[in-house]
Amino acid sequence: MQFLNTLLAATSLTVAAATSAFGCGADSDCTVGDRTYRIAMPDGHDGTTPVGAIVFSHGYRGSAAGLMRNRNLRGLISDMGLALIALKSKGDDWVLPNSPRHMDSTGAAEFSYVDAVIADASSRHPLDQDRLVAAGFSAGGMMTWNLACARPALFAGFVPISGTFWKQPPPSCAGPVASIVHIHGDADPTVPMDGRPIMATRQGKVTDALDMYRDFGDFTSTAPSRTARLSCDNSINAQGAVLNLCMFEGGHSFRSEFLRFAWETLEDAGRL
Repeated sequence: MQFLNTLLAATSLTVAAATSAFGCGADSDCTVGDRTYRIAMPDGHDGTTPVGAIVFSHGYRGSAAGLMRNRNLRGLISDMGLALIALKSKGDDWVLPNSPRHMDSTGAAEFSYVDAVIADASSRHPLDQDRLVAAGFSAGGMMTWNLACARPALFAGFVPISGTFWKQPPPSCAGPVASIVHIHGDADPTVPMDGRPIMATRQGKVTDALDMYRDFGDFTSTAPSRTARLSCDNSINAQGAVLNLCMFEGGHSFRSEFLRFAWETLEDAGRL
């Protein structure tokens, strides 16, 4: 009996250790250093077939757990046959250049965190490295613009929604030139297209970010397009990268369907 008790205790410790190391996912945190993230594979995934992923940055005071509780978001991404990787800021917000409480930040800690998340998630799950797209809403949109500028080669495309650079865009970005589909409400009072002051800094103008990247990537305008909800001003460069501004009627809001639209836009452009 003593041997059996010892064996059961040892087995419990082994299972607990394995759960801690590998049992993270949609309902529990995955740990990278002193940070965490969550991941949901598409429903019915066989565990071996590589799949693309949307790597999503939450808004101010959001969380990875909160993103995973969004049934519309989870369901849509799963229906697309993709994984959802939900990032988590270390505090209430992302530590980005010119942000209210981090004016001197370079963003390096956030970019290294995203590097670590992609590496860790890829070690746990079969992810298609050529079909990763970064997206985010509000403050997460700001994170997404910064990633497009600092980590363009890590993702096939970037979808910032209702967010841009703090204060002003950088003078230039790292290469290669990325594909960006920016989505924004035409009456957004929280992140206005023309920006607004916040504490000792301000939200930048969306048009300034687009103008900087248009010059950086040598984009030229193409025909505008429309869907039931979005009106897009589109551009492309010689390498086939796209830079699109898509507006919807309304304020500071997010629809999961925007991600399907942006993914299909990147697919049609041959980026995925």
